[in-house]
Amino acid sequence: MQQPVHVKPFRAGVGARLIGVAVFVYAIYAAAQLEFTWTRFEAGLGNAAKFVARMFPPNFERWDVLLKGLLESLEIAVLASALGILVALPVGLAGARNLMPAVVTWPARALVSLCRSLHPVIVAILFLKAVGFGALAGILALAVASIGFIGKLFTEAIEEISMKQIEAVRATGASFGNQIVYGVLPQVLGRFVGFATYQVDSNLRNSTMVGIVGAGGIGGALFSAFQRFDYDFVCAILLTIIAIIMVGEVLANLVRSVFVEGLGVRELLTRRHDPRIDRLRAATMQAQARARDD
Repeated sequence: MQQPVHVKPFRAGVGARLIGVAVFVYAIYAAAQLEFTWTRFEAGLGNAAKFVARMFPPNFERWDVLLKGLLESLEIAVLASALGILVALPVGLAGARNLMPAVVTWPARALVSLCRSLHPVIVAILFLKAVGFGALAGILALAVASIGFIGKLFTEAIEEISMKQIEAVRATGASFGNQIVYGVLPQVLGRFVGFATYQVDSNLRNSTMVGIVGAGGIGGALFSAFQRFDYDFVCAILLTIIAIIMVGEVLANLVRSVFVEGLGVRELLTRRHDPRIDRLRAATMQAQARARDD
């Protein structure tokens, strides 16, 4: 009887091993340069325990300040996402190399790369100098970040579609706009909904950071609480942000179910999780994908 041959899935050659050793040596060197020591890390754990102990129980007495900052952060996230997505759609389409010529794709990709080059906090500081303190600077900063994120992912999603469906639409004599509507969007709609919902969630979290530098939102209240050593109120703010993010995740799943799976409100309220339904839905989607390729 022939013995089975065991093949290693990942063969580490000499070059790969040398690279691994070089990375390990550089990590040790970087830790030494940055004064990363076990004594300092152990002392930090003790200070962190004292800090966490001072945060509990959370203080929700100033709920009016908390609610005002939270609503402003939500407004910033929604407006920034809407503005960023509206700009990112044509930019992402223009950057797709399977649909557009190089003279169009290069400027679009350069714009996306520029929007992704700087952290939202740095962009918020730049807009603070331009439009002053307040929520407008935060909206513009997060809109720039949304253009970079959505534009890049939307471009990649378009470049991965099957061109046969577009060719079929083009063969009917349809215009370029109809080719996009009937040939491109049906293939990328599900992924785009996922990108958009994630971007809203990301902007809600980032609105906390831009608020720290004065660009509106609950970040200003959080920074002020840290400066006053009011750690119980800090805990209340953090717990509220976590709760909002969790609620946003649930809403994002509902949105994906409506737009991608085509479920109605009654179906969303009455359906139960069944692994067999999930397997059937996955098989259906794979069959549709094979039909498009054929």
